[in-house]
Amino acid sequence: MRTPSRRGSAKLTRQLRRQAGLWLRELREKRGLSQRELARRVGVEFYTFISQIEHGRGGIPPDRYLVWAAALQVEPREFVRELMSYYDPIRYDAIFGEVSITTAKNSPMKSSTVVRMRKRRSAPTVD
Repeated sequence: MRTPSRRGSAKLTRQLRRQAGLWLRELREKRGLSQRELARRVGVEFYTFISQIEHGRGGIPPDRYLVWAAALQVEPREFVRELMSYYDPIRYDAIFGEVSITTAKNSPMKSSTVVRMRKRRSAPTVD
């Protein structure tokens, strides 16, 4: 199997980050938190950082995962596992075997492949 092109890989990364951002925004809203309040709870100076992450323009630094999990009232293991499925789907699949990125013989992976597979998995509850 050929590896995806850099352009295809970058597009896939953007799509997955947008999905992660939507999940994070849903968590925040269900907790009744504003972006400013979440920024305060996770220790970032500017609430616009929260907006950037929610719009897929950045990611949560791994050393801040547990702080975010606490701020969003999500069990840390569940939070990290869900983020990994968006931020690092290849490693996620290797560990948990739940995301398939199999493509047609000798074709580069289409950027929609992993995104489509991610949509099929049930998201953890946020209540």
